[in-house]
Amino acid sequence: MMVEKVLGNLKITSLNEMQQASIAATDSGKDVVLLAPTGSGKTLGFLLPVLKKLNTATKGVQALVLVPSRELALQIEQVFKQMGTGFKVNCCYGGHPVKTERNNFEQPPALLIGTPGRIAYHLRKENFDESSITTLVLDEFDKALEFGFQEDMAYIIGTLRSLKQRMLTSATQMEVIPEFTGLKSPAEINFLKDVKVAPDLKLKKVMTTAEDKLDTLFELICKIGNKTTLLFCNHRETVDRISDLLIDKDLAHDIFHGGMEQDERERALLKFRNGSIKILITTDLASRGLDIPEVEYIIHYQLPYTEDAFLHRNGRTARMNAKGTAYLIMTEEEKYPFLKSDIEIEKLKGNYQLPKDSQWQTLYIAAGKKDKVNKIDIVGLLLKKGGLEKDDVGLIEVKDQSSYVAVKRNMVHKVLAALANERIKNKKVKIEVAM
Repeated sequence: MMVEKVLGNLKITSLNEMQQASIAATDSGKDVVLLAPTGSGKTLGFLLPVLKKLNTATKGVQALVLVPSRELALQIEQVFKQMGTGFKVNCCYGGHPVKTERNNFEQPPALLIGTPGRIAYHLRKENFDESSITTLVLDEFDKALEFGFQEDMAYIIGTLRSLKQRMLTSATQMEVIPEFTGLKSPAEINFLKDVKVAPDLKLKKVMTTAEDKLDTLFELICKIGNKTTLLFCNHRETVDRISDLLIDKDLAHDIFHGGMEQDERERALLKFRNGSIKILITTDLASRGLDIPEVEYIIHYQLPYTEDAFLHRNGRTARMNAKGTAYLIMTEEEKYPFLKSDIEIEKLKGNYQLPKDSQWQTLYIAAGKKDKVNKIDIVGLLLKKGGLEKDDVGLIEVKDQSSYVAVKRNMVHKVLAALANERIKNKKVKIEVAM
C-alpha cells in the first residue's frame, strides 16, 4: 500500500521492470548491484527499497546515499521529498554551508544524501552518529571512482559498523567491484545488456585543423541554429575558452563544470532546463545523473578518452523515441579505437546567420519556500500585477530562498517595470533578470 501512495504522490502509475526487480532483490536481504543506463529510473529503484527499511521508531540517520556530484544529491533529495513519506531527508555536499548541515544534524534525518568528501568530513568531526545507519547506497558508483572518491568512500564504509544491506548502482558494467565496498555475494540486476545505446542517433564528423578548431566550432554552432545543444570538452579551461569566444560573438550560452560555485552551476542548469539558453558548454560532469532535458544536438569539441564516456555523452540525446545528432569536431591526426571508420563527414559551407536568442529569459525572485512562496503565488503575481498572459510564463522553479521563472523575452522590461514596487506574501522582494 505504501508503494501505491508514493507512486500517487509522484504521479506515476506503475513501476518499470528494473524497479520491480530491484525491490524484489532488496527484499531478500542480500546486497544488490543494480546496473542500468542513465535515465532508466534508478533513483526510484533504490529509494523505494530504502523507504521500506526506514523505521519511524528509530531516531538518527538510518540510510546513507553516497553520490559523485552535488547536483545528483539535490536531485535525489527532491525525489524523496516528492514521495511524501513523512521521513526527514537532508543533503550534504561541498559548497553548501557546513554550519547549516551541522544544525540539521541536531534533529538528524532518517535519510542522508551526500558527496563522499563532505560525508567523510562530518564523520571525522563526529557531527552525526553513524551507529544507526543500516542501509548504504553507492549511487553512480562508477562515476564516483572516475572522480577519484575511492579514499573517502573507503573511509566512510569502514566507519559504518551497523550496516545490514549495501546497494551499488552503476551505468556501466564493472569487471571487479572494489573490496572496500564490503559487498558480499551481491544479487546482480543487469538492465544494461537489454538497452540499445542511442537508438536514433546520427554521428557526423566535422574535419578541421588544430589552428582552425575554434572557428570551425563557431561555424557549426551557427549552422545548428537555435536548437538545444550540449557542447562537451575534456577540460574546464577549454569550456572557459569557448565561452570567451561566444561572449565576444554576443551569443547567449552558459557553462557548467566542477570549478564553478554551486549556485552558478544550479543556475546554469536551470536556464538550460527552462529554455532561456540553448547552448550549454560543459565537461563530462554533465554527461549523466543531471536533471536536464532531452537535447537535440551534441557537439564533441574534444572527444573523451574512453568509449563509455562517449556513450554517456551521446546518451543525452536520442532518448526514448527522439532523434538526435552528435557532431565530432576532429583533425586528420586524431584516431579513436571506439569510432567506426564510416562516420558521415559534414561539410560546412559558411555564411550562416548568428543564432537568435531564445524567446525565454529567466527572472530571479528573492523569495522561496522558506518565505512560504509557491508556484501559484508567482503565477498570480505575474498575471495579475505583471500584466502577463499564461502563455508568457514558462517553467517556474522554487528553491529554499529564491525562485526562478522563465518569461517571454519581449515581455521582460514590461513585467519588471510593473512589479517594481509589488509584494509577495506582504513582503517587498527583489525581482531581476537572472545572470
